[in-house]
Amino acid sequence: MNAALAALLAAAAVAGALPPEHRCPVDDAGAPRLREGEALAWGDLLRLRELLPAEVWRHRHAFFDERMQLLVGACHRRYAPAEAHLAATERFAGRARLDGDGNLHDHVAGLPFPPDRIDPAAPDAALRWAWNFEHRHRAAGPRGHFRLVDFPGGVGGIQTYHGTWFQLVAAHRADLAASHHRVAAAADASWIAGGRFTEPSSARHLAWRQERPGEVARRHALPDDTFVYVPTLRKVKRAPGPWSDGLFTPRYRDTDGSGDVAEDARRGFTALSIRPNAYVWRLLEVRETIAPLAVARVGYPQRPARDFGESGLSLASDRWDVRQAVVIQGALREGGRDRDFLTLWIDAQTQQPLYAIARRRGGQVVEVGILAHRYSGDVPGYPSLRDGAEARVFDPVAAVFVDTAAGGGWRRESYDLDSTPPPPHELERMLSSSYLERGR
Repeated sequence: MNAALAALLAAAAVAGALPPEHRCPVDDAGAPRLREGEALAWGDLLRLRELLPAEVWRHRHAFFDERMQLLVGACHRRYAPAEAHLAATERFAGRARLDGDGNLHDHVAGLPFPPDRIDPAAPDAALRWAWNFEHRHRAAGPRGHFRLVDFPGGVGGIQTYHGTWFQLVAAHRADLAASHHRVAAAADASWIAGGRFTEPSSARHLAWRQERPGEVARRHALPDDTFVYVPTLRKVKRAPGPWSDGLFTPRYRDTDGSGDVAEDARRGFTALSIRPNAYVWRLLEVRETIAPLAVARVGYPQRPARDFGESGLSLASDRWDVRQAVVIQGALREGGRDRDFLTLWIDAQTQQPLYAIARRRGGQVVEVGILAHRYSGDVPGYPSLRDGAEARVFDPVAAVFVDTAAGGGWRRESYDLDSTPPPPHELERMLSSSYLERGR
């Protein structure tokens, strides 16, 4: 075994055995590189270089700003997991299995593969992490408002969109043991997502609904059922693209009155869900990083005027935790997409996405993103689950992406998200295709 592989396996072996709490990074001489609670300004940015993905560091002038005040949060904090999700992971451990094409079979609830039992030397180690990422604890799934700000790289001005969105987790729900771990009325769906634009006026009432069949876990090329309500036509149309990796977001254009709906804007909800079996995965490394896993500040809609730096893409003035990340890279099995490789930095304890980098064949980076979350346990008054248990969920409250292919980038804010089960009338609306035509 060569030294590089031995080092990788040694690092990967501790993915399940997390570093001690409050152990902060040190330099080569053993001196503290960071301390919990300290604030870092632009002049301190070099201290973060070894803790960031190289692609993020390369675009540091977009992701960090001169007025930044980055608060170093806890080093390797143990976030209390949702009790039902943890219990389901243990109860069904060993039942989920993978076939030779990366498909997942016999998964019931919780994580398919307990992290501390993933053999780093196994050829499917990265694939197991990918499936754990897709089945991380999301409670009932997030719902709330969004503001999407698109910064074009060429001609054209900044575009700002407002609306509402949701992603309902319909299957493998640890909190739904009495109904076989799924939303009974959701048929065979794995999850259902959708949204509606309220601004600008040219996109008002544009709505979409996407339903991912559970069979996708065994047939990665199976398309989602995705429909878009086009307000100029007062008509529901099937989305023209047959395949979306994650959450669909329509790009609306109506230059000729035809109500054309683009296939997928890939703006706003990137890297929140994937099709793990659509990729061939490899484990790149397990390493210490710093990321906005549990932010302390708020943005839209509670604080619409929040400053995100000159670029509009800086989340640097917030709390960033020191974490252990499992870095995996997937190569798409089928070509012809807008990217060929996806690299995910996944938090080793919570399975939340920290960073996402997409590449084309040949290594060209096409997008680099940072995802920010808020831990419900840090939010006073956060609703409980229906059985009274704490949600203990990480809401994906923001994301910033640099679009290196087209130039520019985009930012999404959703700081009012709630991932507890929706009330019956709202659940009924999410489950019905008539959702698209309501509220116009």
